[in-house]
Amino acid sequence: MYLKRIEIQGFKSFANKIVFDFHNGITGIVGPNGSGKSNVSDAVRWVLGEQSAKQLRGGNMQDVIFAGTELRKPLGFAYVAITLDNSDHKLDIDFEEVTVSRRLFRSGESEYMINGSACRLKDISELFFDTGIGKDGYSIIGQGQVDKILNGKPEERRELFDEAAGITKFKRRKGLALKKLESERESLVRVNDILTELEKQVGPLERQAKVAKEFLALREELKTFDVNSYIMEYDSITQNLNEYKKREKLLSDDLNDAKASLEKSKLDYENITADLKKIDEELDELRNTRSTTSITLQEITSHIEILKEQINSENKNNENLASRGENIDSDIEKKQKELDKLEEEKNSLQRLLNEAREKENSVFKELENIDKNINELTKRLEDLKNASEEFNSKNADLRAKKERYKGILEQVRLRKSQMTQRLLESKTGQNTLEIKVEEEDKNLSKINASIDAVNEVKKELENKNEAIHTEITRFAKVASDLQIKYQRESARLTSMKNIAERYEGYGNSIKKIMETRDRIGGIHGVVADIIKASQKYEIAIETALGGRIQNIVTDSENTAKILIDYIKKNKYGRATFLPLSSVRNSTFSNKEFLKEKGVIGIASELVEFDSDYVNLVGSLLGKIVVIDNIDNAIAFEKKFRYEYRVVTLDGESLSPGGSISGGAFKGAGNLLGRKREIDELEAEITELLKNYTETNDKVEGFKAERNSITAKLEENRVQSQELIIEKNNIEHRKNSLIEKLDELKTSSVSVQTDFENIDNELTEIENETKRLDNTLLNVGEDFGKVGKDIESIEKEIQSHRSKRETVVERLNSSKLEYANISQRLEFSDENVNRTKADMDALIAEKSGLKGKAEDIIRNITEKNQRIEEEQTAREELAQKIEELKKKEEELSEIKETKSKSQNKIFENRDVYSDRVSLLDRDIYRLRGQIEKSEERISERTNYMWNEYELTYNSSLELKTDTGMSLNDIRAKIQELRSKIKALGNVNVNAISDYNEVSGRYELMKKQHSDILEAEETLIKIIEELDIAMKKQFAEKFEEIAKEFDEVFKELFGGGSGKLVLEEQDDMLEAGIAIISQPPGKKLQNMMQLSGGEKALTAIALLFAIQNLKPSPFALLDEIEAALDDSNVDRFAKYLHKLTDHTQFIVITHRRGTMVSSDRLYGITMQEKGVSTLVSVNLIENELDN
Repeated sequence: MYLKRIEIQGFKSFANKIVFDFHNGITGIVGPNGSGKSNVSDAVRWVLGEQSAKQLRGGNMQDVIFAGTELRKPLGFAYVAITLDNSDHKLDIDFEEVTVSRRLFRSGESEYMINGSACRLKDISELFFDTGIGKDGYSIIGQGQVDKILNGKPEERRELFDEAAGITKFKRRKGLALKKLESERESLVRVNDILTELEKQVGPLERQAKVAKEFLALREELKTFDVNSYIMEYDSITQNLNEYKKREKLLSDDLNDAKASLEKSKLDYENITADLKKIDEELDELRNTRSTTSITLQEITSHIEILKEQINSENKNNENLASRGENIDSDIEKKQKELDKLEEEKNSLQRLLNEAREKENSVFKELENIDKNINELTKRLEDLKNASEEFNSKNADLRAKKERYKGILEQVRLRKSQMTQRLLESKTGQNTLEIKVEEEDKNLSKINASIDAVNEVKKELENKNEAIHTEITRFAKVASDLQIKYQRESARLTSMKNIAERYEGYGNSIKKIMETRDRIGGIHGVVADIIKASQKYEIAIETALGGRIQNIVTDSENTAKILIDYIKKNKYGRATFLPLSSVRNSTFSNKEFLKEKGVIGIASELVEFDSDYVNLVGSLLGKIVVIDNIDNAIAFEKKFRYEYRVVTLDGESLSPGGSISGGAFKGAGNLLGRKREIDELEAEITELLKNYTETNDKVEGFKAERNSITAKLEENRVQSQELIIEKNNIEHRKNSLIEKLDELKTSSVSVQTDFENIDNELTEIENETKRLDNTLLNVGEDFGKVGKDIESIEKEIQSHRSKRETVVERLNSSKLEYANISQRLEFSDENVNRTKADMDALIAEKSGLKGKAEDIIRNITEKNQRIEEEQTAREELAQKIEELKKKEEELSEIKETKSKSQNKIFENRDVYSDRVSLLDRDIYRLRGQIEKSEERISERTNYMWNEYELTYNSSLELKTDTGMSLNDIRAKIQELRSKIKALGNVNVNAISDYNEVSGRYELMKKQHSDILEAEETLIKIIEELDIAMKKQFAEKFEEIAKEFDEVFKELFGGGSGKLVLEEQDDMLEAGIAIISQPPGKKLQNMMQLSGGEKALTAIALLFAIQNLKPSPFALLDEIEAALDDSNVDRFAKYLHKLTDHTQFIVITHRRGTMVSSDRLYGITMQEKGVSTLVSVNLIENELDN
């Protein structure tokens, strides 16, 4: 066997599909560093099942897929296949050539194949057992594994030596045997548990089965006597029932005759009543007609009066129109006089306007003369002013000098004023600063008060926050309690629903049948599913139903038959069925007893059910009376001679004949109330959830309030900080003001000294100013004379100007008068036009009055005509009213006659009614006896069906001649029932359960024995494998150690190499130490070897193993890289010695190894990142360069 071919595509740097064909001997794979040579070794390791990405020099398994380059996109899968020649059939497979392939997709999906057929990784591993080939074998030695062989722990080298010794497959088998042994022991524990449990069941079930068999025998005997008792009682009651029915027929005939007479009298009474009703209707109609006619008559009379009033109104309107005509003539005359007056007024205003215009022109000429005089006086004034200028210039020089002194004086006075001002400001400043200091003190007090208020608010908020925290804690606890209660009640509801769905409390047969509900159609459910009662009546209804509450309701007898066959076939027990197609409604015909004390009602009327189950509910509950308590029930039964079946609200039952049942309930529990309890629980859970939500909302509300208070506290804190800062600012300002006040007090003392010096300087300047004033007085006298002339002329000019102002006022007054007269003239014009328009309107109105007068005359004529027509209609209506009165009197007489006949018939009807009531009571009593008999038959029939599923006809087939009377049979039945009761609770299913459990117990015992036997066998196999492996490993290890020493000496040219098995209890788990002694050295530790020595030692070990157990092929990845040239030559030479039995593929870049190779493959990256095969010559040239 040898490696024929490797096919690689998409694996690491092999983007393109590449095929390596191999032959015997040594094949070298060469190429520059990084060209992808080692990827060939990784590909072979990967296809043989390597699962560690780290061993393949990657981070995860997807790293082996070609990742793309700058020019190429990534591939979606990696594929590697190796093909081996298996012509010698070293591999246990029926193929001459074996191809193993592996494909990995980027999505993570992976597949393995052997010769194109999908397989498992396990299949590939088992295929190469003990061949040296595999990811853990010694046929593939990659980079770094040489060091791992020497530097690893002794126990880590076991896999290499186990493979070489050929015990790997035995170890795997031992591992599988140990796993199987562990599994068998676990099974043994389970079987022991089951056996223990079954042993606990077998004994009790055996005893229960014995009791059950005795119960079935007694029950079969009881069945015989029950059948005979049922037939005898049925025949007796049926005979009495026939007699009762004959008597009932006679009474019914009499009753029918009485009812016929009663019905006839009722019919006559109804006919007369109908006639009377008809007469009443006719009378009502007549009265209504007469009333309507009278109303119409009144309306016509009223209308005639209205028309007369309208005629009077029209006459008055006509008179008004004539009067209006006269008024209009008078108004026209008045308007004409008014117009004449307005025209005269207008002419007068026009004259006044002309006079005002002439007056205005005269005043204007007077104003022009005054302006001429003013101009002449102004010219003379200017000449005098020029003369005054010369005196003024001299005066100005003196005044300038005086002004200089005055300026100096002002400056001195200003300085004095400034000093005074400074003194005043100093005093004012001191006062101001003192006031400000006081204000700051007040501000400081206010700030302190604000800080106290903020602190008070903070305290309140903290107290409120604490209270809210308490409320949150309290409501959170309430919410937690509600949640716990909700979870508890939810669990209880789930439990109750499960109980209801599994029909817990029902017989085994009922459960089994209800399980088939979905498979077998026609099952409506048990009686408890169909009937619903309020909680108040649950006990009473469940007592009334008794065992029938577990009866199964089906659509037909055929469905019941199918279900009976089903439970018979599977031995599930017995069940009673109520086919809807055969059950009949049964109820009381006379319900007078419902008026008795304590009677609540008939059981069938106190429950709720679908309309489809009316007959069913009637048959079960239609003849059962519900009474509030046992005292009223006993009184009721005594009164009606124990004819009725009665139940009370507390669950007591009184049967016809006088028997009373009662006591506490146990067993199945309240089957009828399950639905109600589930509904109540659901309602309670909904309410709990609502309360929990509300409470939780309150908690959230309190939390929101707490958050609000926390925000307010934060605001309070910020406010407090701001107030404290403000307080510090005020204190700082106060201190600053106090400092300024001290400075002002110091400054005012200096200013006071300067003020005294200025007073002296001021006295000197005032004396010089008095001297200048005397000189100015002399110049002023000359200037005064000229000034008087100027003053005289100015006064004259002023006089002319005053006169001019008077004339201007007169001119303005004339203009105003002219404007007023113009406005009055315009207003007068408007009045003339308005008066003319009013006259035109009056003339138009006068012409329209004539047409209105003609309309009024026409309306009066029409209304008189309508009055005549309506008077005629009024006379006709009066005549009709008299006719209606007469007809009404006639109908009243007929009604009186009919009423007398009705009273006579009513008396006869009472007689017939009493007769019917008497016969009805007799029939009711008779039917009560019939119902009692039928109920007894029904009760006995139901009993036979419920107990034995027998009808009367089928019971006849089972009847036997016992020679006993009915009373003797009843006594025997009572005796058998006592014996059955003495047996206690009987598990009828115990017989089948015992057979089932005992069979299972025997089967488990057999399995127990088989497992113990299998355990012994596995232990023996493991021991045999251990012995065989130890023996084989010891022999092979000794051979490998001996061969290692020889190969070591040959490769090193001397020295020694040893393999030592570490001391341990189990040699199969012991570690293996390697001792290397190169020639001329005595080393105490392997770590003291050089890199080349370590590599050559590992190579020696691998060659030793290959000598003893050659692998079909070996792939060596640069294992000689650390060797010098001479050792490479030795390595290559020894490699040739091994080629007789092993095919070598050597990945190398050492020339010595290449030279020794039989053929070479060159790998390079012509395209960056993509490995390709190239010619050997090219690679050799690259290596030479």
